[in-house]
Amino acid sequence: MRGVCVNPVYVMRAVSQLTSSQIEVVAVVGFPLGANTRHVKEKEACAAVADGATEVDAVINIGYFKNGDYNYVLDELKRIVNVVAPRWVKSIIETCYLTKDEIVIASKISLDAGCSFVKTSTGLGAGGATLEDIKLIRDTVRNKCGIKASGGIKSLSSATLCIEAGADVLGTSATMKILGEVRDLA
Repeated sequence: MRGVCVNPVYVMRAVSQLTSSQIEVVAVVGFPLGANTRHVKEKEACAAVADGATEVDAVINIGYFKNGDYNYVLDELKRIVNVVAPRWVKSIIETCYLTKDEIVIASKISLDAGCSFVKTSTGLGAGGATLEDIKLIRDTVRNKCGIKASGGIKSLSSATLCIEAGADVLGTSATMKILGEVRDLA
């Protein structure tokens, strides 16, 4: 396990619990709907980093995005990237609410904003990571940024398929189950 993703209010607690480990603390921003203002997300990201988060996962404003206000989403992500640099920012684009064309646009916006990763899902939406979406994101961003597949990854086989489809990092609440499956193979 490389990191644990928590709401900003729990960053300090997670940092204090994990000080003797190599596990990173990642904070979500704009979670779960991305409907906070740019200013709030920027402040939330700053506070999370001040409290010890080493990465930020930012939910894009899906409403503005679906309305075609791509400049708003780009500006929002750029602001977050700028305030937490040089730390990683993963843009959560919530693929289950987007068309294939919109997934491409959101991935390009994330790349243009300087995000280190495009993340498929919060895990709370109507659907999680799909192999088709992971492949589409990979075709769009190539090797210019990473992909975090998140949502619905509940087994070693689904984790393996996501990695084979192009995911660099996985987000799952089934980590212990998957690690158990790995141990069983050894």
